[in-house]
Amino acid sequence: MVVDSAWALVVLLLGLLSDFTGSGWQRYGGVAVSFAIAGLMAVRRRRPDLAAAGGTALGLGQIALHVEPGGSSIGYLVFAYTGAAFGSPWASRLVLVVGLAAGPLTLWRFDGSGSPPETVDAAPPPGPGTWQSVFIAVLMSTPFVLCWAWGRLTRVRAAYLVELEDRAARLERERDARAKVAVAAERARIARELHDVVAHNVSVMIVQADGAAYVLDNSPQQAKEALATIAGTGRQALVEMRRLLGVLRTSETAGEYVPQPGVEELPDLLEQVRTAGLPVDFATSGDQRELPRGLELTVYRIVQEALTNVRKHGGPGVRARVAVDFGAHDLEVFVEDDGRGAVGTRADDGGGDGTGHGLIGMRERVGMVGGSLDVGPRPGGGFRIRAVLPLRAAK
Repeated sequence: MVVDSAWALVVLLLGLLSDFTGSGWQRYGGVAVSFAIAGLMAVRRRRPDLAAAGGTALGLGQIALHVEPGGSSIGYLVFAYTGAAFGSPWASRLVLVVGLAAGPLTLWRFDGSGSPPETVDAAPPPGPGTWQSVFIAVLMSTPFVLCWAWGRLTRVRAAYLVELEDRAARLERERDARAKVAVAAERARIARELHDVVAHNVSVMIVQADGAAYVLDNSPQQAKEALATIAGTGRQALVEMRRLLGVLRTSETAGEYVPQPGVEELPDLLEQVRTAGLPVDFATSGDQRELPRGLELTVYRIVQEALTNVRKHGGPGVRARVAVDFGAHDLEVFVEDDGRGAVGTRADDGGGDGTGHGLIGMRERVGMVGGSLDVGPRPGGGFRIRAVLPLRAAK
């Protein structure tokens, strides 16, 4: 209302300047019309229907009472725009009809054929010809129609922007929901896999404990070694259990626990990929040693997901390379290809059809073992995935 009130004040000043040049009835009528137009302009966006209806009634009353137009009459154009842009459908139709009739009515009332009350007996001046009158009437109605069209355009653009904002918000909510579902599903799968790891460690502890009890009297040294193995296996199982905390699993994901692959199954995986038609080079470096089952499973799944993405997005004639580097403190897994590189959904979630979540699963796995994941385009073309996994649990 502050902006509208400021413009209403300007229109009021213009109206008063023209109104005070008149005399008698015309002066007082013009001042009243100027104040009424300014008041309607001040509330036009808060009460657009009132402004449209009030402006129509005020204009018709001005014509009926023969109050000649003044500087404040520009407010009628504002009412035509307001009714079309912000008013109800009936208000928009009303200002359009009144705008079309404004030219003929004004010309009929103020072209000299009608006389003000003070000069009713005076001879009217000659009026324009028929075609000239039609042209003048159309010309006077044109600004009202243009303001109405401008208002309609404003309404359509505002509705379009609202629709775009609503669509963007809806798509954002759907994207977040899909990401949450993908994370929940991946955590459930990780929970199933870690169950096998923990069960393996506990089984080793039970076997070692039975063996230690059996040789305790006859071979204390073997019993001591068995107890040391139990202690190491228990610490490793505790580490895996801590990683498992926070992973939520619903009742539907329980059951169907099967042994999960590890690093030793990588050659079989690569051979399967080669059989499917994707040439893959494999290399290892560093001091190879036994790894915790959870870490081995993470390495296997990273390589598996990466090669799956290569088959989906690499294109024809693509080659891949897998490298595993056993460092002193970290294990580095590097997978790259010379295909078409990062493409929309591949960089986002690893799914060419928009429903895959390969990279999301990789980040979940790497995060659970405290590692880091770096994905992106490969210099010279192609795509690369580099995962660095700490080996603290292997000590």
